[in-house]
Amino acid sequence: MLVAARARAEEVGVVPVSPGAGAALRFLAAVLDARSVVEIGTGTGVSGVWLLRGMRPDGVLTTVDVEAEHQRLAKVTFAEAGVPSQRVRSIPGAALDVLPRLTDGHYDLVLCDGEKIEYAAYLTEALRLLRPGGVVVFDNALWHDRVADPAKRDETTLAIRDLVRTVAESEELTPVLLPVGDGLLAAKKHA
Repeated sequence: MLVAARARAEEVGVVPVSPGAGAALRFLAAVLDARSVVEIGTGTGVSGVWLLRGMRPDGVLTTVDVEAEHQRLAKVTFAEAGVPSQRVRSIPGAALDVLPRLTDGHYDLVLCDGEKIEYAAYLTEALRLLRPGGVVVFDNALWHDRVADPAKRDETTLAIRDLVRTVAESEELTPVLLPVGDGLLAAKKHA
């Protein structure tokens, strides 16, 4: 089922999370006993399935993507995975337009895998959305090994590098950088 979702992702030019990153997301959702999760960047549903596998059986995934076609393909993936439709709330639109409409302090986990140059703004929104003890996760935190290379100065690399620094220096967060896939930066919001 995830093999088919990965094939659909390749067809539409989406890069899904790696199996290692997916397993880490499932683990985080399970440790948090997650009931409410926000995903920025639906893709074809690969990361959503991993998150749902770790969430409580009554948990709801709210997934946001600017591409309606991606969300349509994700619904196929969720159906193939046997996920009941009431467990997924798909919201089309740009993340920074949608996130302000979501409930403050309501979510256990926020996965950010959308526009990399918007990651700092996603962090601000995630901190508002997360309950105390909730976790924010950023995919592509290593950005193809560019983040650690000071010679790489393109806009995306700089945005991710700044995000990593901001999270590491925040008094409000306890971070960890997991070297799975293209890097997962996770941070727990203090109570």
